[in-house]
Amino acid sequence: MLGVSLMKEYLEIQKPELGYTYEFEVDQLTQMSECLAAHGFAIVKDVLPPELVESLKQAVFDGTDPNRALEHGQSRTRHAWVESGPGAWQLLGYDPFMKIHRHLIGTDEMTVHRSAAIIRMPGSQPVAWHTDWCGFSTDAPKNSGDVLNRGLWPSGKWFYLTGSRPEHGGLCVIEDSHVEDWEGPEGFKMTADRRSFYKEGEEEKAYVGFDIPGLVPLFTNPGDMIVFAHRTYHGAFPNQIDEIRLSCAIGFRSRAHPIDIPWEIPEDGRQFLADLPPHFQQYTHGYTSIDVGWRG
Repeated sequence: MLGVSLMKEYLEIQKPELGYTYEFEVDQLTQMSECLAAHGFAIVKDVLPPELVESLKQAVFDGTDPNRALEHGQSRTRHAWVESGPGAWQLLGYDPFMKIHRHLIGTDEMTVHRSAAIIRMPGSQPVAWHTDWCGFSTDAPKNSGDVLNRGLWPSGKWFYLTGSRPEHGGLCVIEDSHVEDWEGPEGFKMTADRRSFYKEGEEEKAYVGFDIPGLVPLFTNPGDMIVFAHRTYHGAFPNQIDEIRLSCAIGFRSRAHPIDIPWEIPEDGRQFLADLPPHFQQYTHGYTSIDVGWRG
C-alpha cells in the first residue's frame, strides 16, 4: 500500500500542458489520427452518452466479476470480453464508436480482433510500463498474445467508464514512444524483448515507477475514448481512492489481414459466434477468440 504522502502526490498530478492538441471531438477524426501518428496517442471526447456508459459498467461487472467477489487491492481482466454477451455487443451497434474504428482501420470490412474488460478495486497496484506490440521478434510466437499482437493497427482503444485520473488508477502513456527503434526514456534501458524498460544500473524487469521523461497522465471523462498506437508504451497508476475502476475495449483489424491461429476457438468463442445477431456477423469473419493458456 502506498503511503499517504505518495497518495497525495497522485492527487496533485495535473493535466499536462503539451505543445500540441491531443483531445478531439468525434467530428475531428482526421486531426485525431494525425496526432496519433505524430505522438502515439489521442483522446476522442464524448463518444458515449451517459446512459450507454452506465449500461457498459454493468456489462463489465457481468462479464468479469458476476458474483462481485473481488476484494480490496485485487484486479481482474476478462479477455475476449465481447464474448460475454449482449451488454458488450451494444458497442457494435453504436455508430459513433464504429465510425472511429472504420476511420482508424481504413475500411468498412472489419473483424473483431481483441477485446477486454478490466476491474481494478480500491488499493489495486500500478500496472508496469509495457507495449502491447509483440512484433519486435521474428521468432515463433510464445503465447496467444504474441500471435495476435503483431499487427500495425492501433492497440489501445479504451473507455475508462469511471474516468481516467492518476489517483483512480488512470492510464499514462509516454509521448512519441511509438516510433520505430525508440530507445527508451533518458536514463533507462530497454529490456531484452523491448516490451518494457528499466533504470540504468538496476535489475532488468518492467519498470513500475512514474518518474519518467515524456510521461503523460491521461485525464478523461467516462464517455471519452483513449486511443494509442500499436507500439505506444503505457502503464497505469495505482487505484488510491475508494471507487472501483472499470474499463473496457473492443478493437478491430481489417478483414484483409487473416490470422492463422494455432489453437481451437474456446467454447465461449464458439457460443459467441452462434449467438451474435445476424446484423453483427459481418464483424466476425476470421474471428480468432483467444486461448490465454496456449503456449508455443
